Order: sequence, then C-alpha cells, then structure tokens
Amino acid sequence: MFKLTSLNLNGIRSAANKGVEAWLDKAKPDCICVQEVKAQAADIEGRFEQLAGMQGYFHFAEKKGYSGVGLYTRHAPSDVRVGFDPSEFDAEGRYVELRFDTPRRKLSLISCYFPSGSSGPERQEAKFRFLDVLYPHLMALRQERDFIVCGDVNIAHQQADLKNWRSNQKNSGFLPEERAWMTRLLSEGGMVDVYRQLQPDTTDACYTWWSNRGQAYANNVGWRLDYHLATPALASLARTEEIYKGEKFSDHAPLTIGYALTL
Repeated sequence: MFKLTSLNLNGIRSAANKGVEAWLDKAKPDCICVQEVKAQAADIEGRFEQLAGMQGYFHFAEKKGYSGVGLYTRHAPSDVRVGFDPSEFDAEGRYVELRFDTPRRKLSLISCYFPSGSSGPERQEAKFRFLDVLYPHLMALRQERDFIVCGDVNIAHQQADLKNWRSNQKNSGFLPEERAWMTRLLSEGGMVDVYRQLQPDTTDACYTWWSNRGQAYANNVGWRLDYHLATPALASLARTEEIYKGEKFSDHAPLTIGYALTL
C-alpha cells in the first residue's frame, strides 16, 4: 500500500515543535504533501531538508513567513516542477509537482495550497484568479499524465463538508462560485475527490480544519478543506483513508489515503 498524506503545517517550525516528525516516524507515509510551510530556503537548510527519512522538495513564497509548499518522498522523482503561473501566483509559493515517470507510465504527485479569501475582498478576487488559471493547467496536465493533487483547497464543496453550512453561505470557502468551481472540476474536468469516493456519507468525521477561535476544535465545529484530487486511474487504486486527530500539529489534521500503487 502506497500511503500519501496531505497536511497544512501552519508553519513547519511550529509543527515540528508540536511533534509532527515523531508522528511521521510512526505513521511512515511514502510521501507527504505539506502546505503553508512559512519558511525560506535558509530556514530549511540544515534542518528540514528531510523528515522521517523522506527527502523534501519545495516551492517557497517570496514573502517571508508566508505560504510555501513542499513534498517529502521516499522515492526519487524523475523530475521536479516548481510553480505553474509565473504571472502572479508563483511568487506566493503554491505549487510543487514531483514526476515519477517510467516507459510504461507518467505519474505526478502535486502539493498545492489554494489561496484563502477570508481576509477581505482583494484576496477573494485573487482566489478567484487562482481558480481561473489552475483549472486549465490541470486539464492540460491530464491530457499527458495521471496525477494526484494534495493540499489545502480552502473550499468546502458540499453542505456535509462543514458544520455550520447555513451561516457560512456568504463566507469565503463556501461561496457558490467556489463550490461551482469544484463541481466543474469533478464533473466536466473528470477529476475525483478521493476521500468522498471512499467515504461518501461522512459528515462530522470528515473535517480537516478548525478555527482557533473559541472551542471550535473541542466541539468539532470544522470544515473539510484538505483533499486528494486524482485522475480516475489513480483514484481507482484508493483503498483506505484516515484523518488523524490523535495529536494536533496545526489547525489542520493530516489526511492520508492508501493506494494500491507502486512508484
């Protein structure tokens, strides 16, 4: 079983202080896609190039202490692609793709961090621009290879994906336009929400993010914001899923999917 984890770290140094490395040593994923690293190359050097025996590859934001994604793997990739939109979003460190190509197969694993629009209208418009450029990129990629996008998508797709859906219909993360984008990706775009393929009916158990305000975590007032989005051939190999809540490394929980896959 190939174990692939996604986790928004909310700062790699903070998550390390909260025990994420020890957990990875026990959980032993084959790869982990991380988001919101909040670090630069100099911060990683000599400390976080590797985690739990996995080699890391990164896309850092230009702004210090902001965004950034990484992908740690036990398997050497055949190629590494950093960024997908040099016009705007590559400066924010939101996309790293590892390719594992053989003569018989072209396969990519992608760690992606979608923008949040919760800080105001300007960032919500940036989020919409991000969705507008990401969709054709993924569709073009799908023409040439199979892939899994892991990451903090910052969208709860359906009512079952957050606790208080009625009161959040005008809030970023559950806006009709965002949800319609996800629907389009899964229908017209042919991608698969792997967790929902395995667990079509879960509600309270599906959340991966909780606000730090009040008692959201204690009361499980959460959102499902973290996804594995896969091409159908790879989605068909998914066998197991786990949202780990035994420890709290971040305001997000790790989402792990087991695939009947060998790199």
